[in-house]
Amino acid sequence: MLIAHLSDPHICPEGELYQGLVDSNAMFLAAVAQVAALDPPADVVIITGDLIDDGTPASYAHAKKLLAGIIQPLLLIPGNHDEREAFREAFAELGYLPASGPLHFVAEQYGPLRIVALDITIPGLHHGDFDDPAAAWLEHTLAAEPQRPTLVMLHQPPFASGIPYIDLYACHNGPRLAHVLQRHPQVERVVCGHIHRFMQLRFGGTLLCTAPSTTTAIALRLRADAQEASYIEPPALLLHHWQEDVGLITHWLPIGVFEGPLPFA
Repeated sequence: MLIAHLSDPHICPEGELYQGLVDSNAMFLAAVAQVAALDPPADVVIITGDLIDDGTPASYAHAKKLLAGIIQPLLLIPGNHDEREAFREAFAELGYLPASGPLHFVAEQYGPLRIVALDITIPGLHHGDFDDPAAAWLEHTLAAEPQRPTLVMLHQPPFASGIPYIDLYACHNGPRLAHVLQRHPQVERVVCGHIHRFMQLRFGGTLLCTAPSTTTAIALRLRADAQEASYIEPPALLLHHWQEDVGLITHWLPIGVFEGPLPFA
């Protein structure tokens, strides 16, 4: 089972630039083309939030045009730049978003790996929160399939990255999430967005990784007094590959056209 994982495209209304500087829409189209070129093709595509930048219906309408290039089943969760109700309305036809409340859902039909989506966003705020209702929902959901390998997806990372200006907007109550995960060893991976960089660590008895953005990268500045900044680094996506006899391998795949293939390994 192959899962293409995109994150934080920050799609803007047609003709507008992200932060007035970067063509995030064109960069997302390049990511869609990269997914289309995968061989073998992905079984499912996931996007871990911040699909659009301003939360407006106009941006969601344009996002749907750009997403039309993805032919695989598409699993979406909101980020802090999304607007929950507009997101729910825009993607209601996908059939898995709940009619009210947080946009949690489960996808079980695309292969041996179960995908559990957790909406820990707080409308109107930039940080997330793994609150009591979210904990109860996740506990119940994971307990329902204790033997099936599982991937859990959310937007804000539940840990301190060391980048001070993004850690202000992490997911609160990370230890509570870790405690739930420790009771469910079938969770092979927790995946997040938000941080616009690839990071990996052990968390809650499993592995957690963050996906790079398809647009700008948040500067890796680890001083406590660092000033916020971003770079136009090579964008990338993650490719999660489940093999029954191996488990789940996560690949970091740069987006673009590069010299090669060369006739050696």
